[in-house]
Amino acid sequence: MRQIAVADVGGTHARFALAEIDGGKVVSLGEPVTLKTAEHGSFQLAWEEFGRQVGGLPNELAIAFAGPVGGEVLKLTNNPWVIRPALIKERLGVDRYVVVNDFGAVAYAVATLPQEHFLHLCGPDIPPPPVGVTSIVGPGTGLGVAALLRKPDHYEVIETEGGHVDFAPLDLLEDKILTQLRRHFRRVSVERVASGQGLWNLYEALGAIEGKDLTFHDDKQLWAAALAGSDSIATAALDRLCLSLGAVAGDLALAQGANAVVIAGGVGLRLAGYLPQSGFRERFIAKGRFERRMEEMPVKLITHPQPGLYGAAAAFAKEHA
Repeated sequence: MRQIAVADVGGTHARFALAEIDGGKVVSLGEPVTLKTAEHGSFQLAWEEFGRQVGGLPNELAIAFAGPVGGEVLKLTNNPWVIRPALIKERLGVDRYVVVNDFGAVAYAVATLPQEHFLHLCGPDIPPPPVGVTSIVGPGTGLGVAALLRKPDHYEVIETEGGHVDFAPLDLLEDKILTQLRRHFRRVSVERVASGQGLWNLYEALGAIEGKDLTFHDDKQLWAAALAGSDSIATAALDRLCLSLGAVAGDLALAQGANAVVIAGGVGLRLAGYLPQSGFRERFIAKGRFERRMEEMPVKLITHPQPGLYGAAAAFAKEHA
């Protein structure tokens, strides 16, 4: 049994925890410590604060990083911190480390978590097949995408930037929405619609189409109204988000040759009770000649509260079994 530290670093928060691994598997994940990135000048300073809070740090570390993980300097997508892998051992005082993309970490969690951490959304109510590709789509602040390739004796995680493919409108209203979004964005990707920021973009676009003043100017208030159904434009925006998420999840499953799909991300978890009654399923299966294949594909929602931290631990356990 070995104790390691794990970190999940995003644009707004850096989450840390201690984990135990054994035999290439995660045995336990401790209570996370969440720090605001704006309150710390670097990852090293946040790491040291975590050490103060837990009373000491192990010499092995796994980091899930919200940005591309190749190269000499790692830059976060929505955070001014930078991490230089060549200096990790020296500056953080660790002997071994692993760095994975934040959504790659979620894929490691999908590969290793027990089935009780998954909620059935649509398709047959069965676990993902033990062999083949599982597409993982995560609406959060943006839209994370990864592929999990399961083989009979092992698995591989494929990190992607699939959330940045083009948004494709599928009806006349979405044609109008795209026209509105193009006033703000040079290029409209699917994460401009099927994500946390997508709800706000859709709300503004629908308000403009309806010629109405916007009621909300705060993200929390907008989400509350949308989920409660207390504001017509907010509710319509949430319906469009779910439709678009279903469409892009189906597109990515076809593109990756998947036989299962897992929805992840903070927005996915927030929509756990809403997605099954939305138009998600109809858009997911609406793939013309491949409609039957899509109907036969299990679609799950990961419900573990910290899949990034758990997956970072799983990635370390797999590499240093």
